[in-house]
Amino acid sequence: MNGSPHEIVNPSTLLDPVGFSHAVVAAPGRTIHLGGQTGHRHDGSLPAGLVAQFEQAAGNLATALEAAGARAEHLVSIQVFVTSVEDYRANLEPLGAVYRRQLGRHYPAMALFEIARLFDADALVELVAVAVVPDDDRA
Repeated sequence: MNGSPHEIVNPSTLLDPVGFSHAVVAAPGRTIHLGGQTGHRHDGSLPAGLVAQFEQAAGNLATALEAAGARAEHLVSIQVFVTSVEDYRANLEPLGAVYRRQLGRHYPAMALFEIARLFDADALVELVAVAVVPDDDRA
């Protein structure tokens, strides 16, 4: 049980997903597009290191979700942009723990992209997401 109000689709003919879903069929409802969330704190400061920035970015995402009337289980997709896939892979365990702490054990469709840099040159990660609050499940 994943706790999602949406239909999670993981075909047995594809690689078993770990930490993501292959497809999510969103229930009818209100769609929320979440702008890119980086590791910036409210005061504009940025913690050092990928794990600390991911923690703040995931927390920022959760805050934006809540402000829009949604919860983590309403997420249907997350795009993760990082400046180093190597650093991301080297920190999979702590990043997974941070994800679960901030967003629970709900794993929407996800993709990871390595990019040359983010808008703030010191930012190491940015999360972009879409959530759907089903008509019968308002936060």
